Amino acid sequence: MVTSPIFDLRPSDPTAERDIFVTTFRWMLLARTVDEKLAGLYRAGKIPGGGVYLGKGQEAVSASLGVSLQQGDVYAPLIRDGAGRLAFGETVIEALRTCLGSVLGPMRGRDGNVHRGRPKDGYLPMISHLGAMISVVNGALMAKRRRGEQHFVGATCLGEGGTSTGAFHEGMNQAGVERLPFVMLVTDNQYAYSTPTSRQFACKSLESRAAAYGFQAHSIDGTNLADCLRGLGSAVTQARNGGGPQLVIARLLRLCGHGEHDDASYVDDRLKNSPLGRDCMVVAEQRVIAEGWADKQEIQSWRAQASSEVEAAVVQVQTEASPDPYTERWSALKSTHLLDGFLNA
Repeated sequence: MVTSPIFDLRPSDPTAERDIFVTTFRWMLLARTVDEKLAGLYRAGKIPGGGVYLGKGQEAVSASLGVSLQQGDVYAPLIRDGAGRLAFGETVIEALRTCLGSVLGPMRGRDGNVHRGRPKDGYLPMISHLGAMISVVNGALMAKRRRGEQHFVGATCLGEGGTSTGAFHEGMNQAGVERLPFVMLVTDNQYAYSTPTSRQFACKSLESRAAAYGFQAHSIDGTNLADCLRGLGSAVTQARNGGGPQLVIARLLRLCGHGEHDDASYVDDRLKNSPLGRDCMVVAEQRVIAEGWADKQEIQSWRAQASSEVEAAVVQVQTEASPDPYTERWSALKSTHLLDGFLNA
């Protein structure tokens, strides 16, 4: 997890630009490697519960938000935010332990693969990907405010389909009324599952909703890492410095189905062949090479390092036990002494 605000990518500060761009790109590489491994494990029947939802094509957006936040902030990632989770401080082994059902994982092998988190570190487990996390982040921010904390930010993510839910409206309204230091990242990936945006909302752009809620709007190209870093870095900085809640709309195309069970045959080929269909990984790699920040051989070594880390984690996790239904204490609390006291009262 970074402990200082994201660099503003300015030509006058090329060293800072290289450092943050390359760092974020490497989080993207690691996240893509984890996702590809999870897809293979799912197809092999090794994922014991729940589906597998990949972030392919959304790594630039997700990782940029993760690196823009800092210690003391609140982050509520969603199902396609593997890159943001890693950039914010999750480890590869935590992710794999959850997905493979290890009793040593953050969910102790008792839940699907998207509800993991570490609330004490500001990393919130997902309740739902349909707007429920907005009010949860709001509550965390209001608690921090009551405790007298300063210079903190809260952020969550949503697909554009989730902006049509009541939870989205209520949470956004609350954040605007309370003028919270909140960043709402909406990834407009053109489809809410298989429903195109033309059937989801009548407004010309999601940015137009910002003023009604008391938010400031930002638009970014979700396929372009540099644009994601600038836009999200700016939104987080403005929220942190008293600018109120921020709405960031990132446009791209999901480069996979809703989940690994979905072949995405409904996606219009014209979108696939448009700028929205660019792979953010390819765009970022081209920028790294063009700027002379690394050559193809060095980038390949980064991929090899990511692959080695992921493979080692899989080998380790596959040797770990699953929960035993006959001995496991199915309490909601990781530490059960508080529950014991209640039951014995």
